[in-house]
Amino acid sequence: MANLEFIKYTPFREAIEDRNVRWIHDKLARPVDKLPQIFWDSGEPWHEASHWALTKATSPAGGDIKTVTSLMKHLAAYASWLEFVTLDWRHFPMRKQDRAIVLYRAELIAQRDRGSLAPSTARARMAAVIQFYRHTQIHGLVDRKSPMWTDRQVVVRYYDTVGFERTLVRASSELAIPNRSRPGLRLEDGLTPLKIDDAVKLLEFSKQQRLRELNLILSLGVLSGARIETITTLGVKDVENARPDAKTPDTYRIPVGPGTGVNTKFDVSGELIVPKFLINELKEYAYSMRRLRRQGRASESNRGFLFLTIRGNPYEPGSFNRLMTDLRRRALAAGIRFMASFKFHQTRATFGTWLMEVALRVAGTKAAVAFVRDAMLHKDEKTTFLYVHFHEQTPVKAAVANEFSAVFSGLVNRDWNQYDA
Repeated sequence: MANLEFIKYTPFREAIEDRNVRWIHDKLARPVDKLPQIFWDSGEPWHEASHWALTKATSPAGGDIKTVTSLMKHLAAYASWLEFVTLDWRHFPMRKQDRAIVLYRAELIAQRDRGSLAPSTARARMAAVIQFYRHTQIHGLVDRKSPMWTDRQVVVRYYDTVGFERTLVRASSELAIPNRSRPGLRLEDGLTPLKIDDAVKLLEFSKQQRLRELNLILSLGVLSGARIETITTLGVKDVENARPDAKTPDTYRIPVGPGTGVNTKFDVSGELIVPKFLINELKEYAYSMRRLRRQGRASESNRGFLFLTIRGNPYEPGSFNRLMTDLRRRALAAGIRFMASFKFHQTRATFGTWLMEVALRVAGTKAAVAFVRDAMLHKDEKTTFLYVHFHEQTPVKAAVANEFSAVFSGLVNRDWNQYDA
């Protein structure tokens, strides 16, 4: 699987002294901190992708490193897919449907349609790949005559600041994926929850495979609804200082958000609700020889993180994605089919639907929504109401399915011999 890593880029320029070429630090050029780079599974860098990232990050307009990182994350997903299907990114046969980029578009649409990728993500991922290929053509990194796709001219009309209508002509690729919502109700980030049986199977399998860090991370996702950026920034001190809930001693609360050192989306302040048995397991792991060996390899600034890689680094998107890819391959080999489209964020959707179901059993809608909103650190209550709607629609779907089955199954299964008589 391709890896996304970050480097500190320091610009150099050539200098000739005594007929020898020497590379010296270019003080006039701008260094780039945390410049994203893609490495193939073999360890070789993807040079063309590195050139694209550097060009965008050092553009005269002042490249936004967050935008560059986002684009490179999409390209890293493409690189991982290329390695999985063993295709070269420069594979441009004359038959259009056999080209790597066309096959990847079909894969993105399939992921979108089965619910493992949000429509907006599928669109953005394809747009990033197209943008990269345009860059390689402009800079001569691929043959400019390579058959990739057909562009069409799109006229965009707009009004300037004084009210005059203007037109802008831009090129649009035939491979662009429209941002179309999938049918049916979806939860956060367009994903659906796991069945409870599948969630149990997932945790049991990761434990059987002795993937201890990943098992604990998945457990936190399923049992607390925490996002991956929250889990990977938890510290040992956060687990040690977790306090039991005053009214439910079997659950503990961990403060997260600004001021705690634990990241949350939109910097929302709140508390994770974690079962006591999981807190005990996290404490045991924090002082296990397995983790202490990793801590011994960590820098002073990273030693406090609860979860560290085997090299002693905090988990970044790239290193965590490698864990997930390994788990997915093992699970599919073991015949666990739902793992083909599994995304970590589904653990959060699973927790949210279960929590809302329990809350609505014992409280009214208003109180249930308030409780789930706080437990899941939602910035907007509209997000919480998605779980209410999802809960309300589930029995309706089940009832309709049962009715259709009762009415039509006899007709479909009727012996055709009676009509042949």
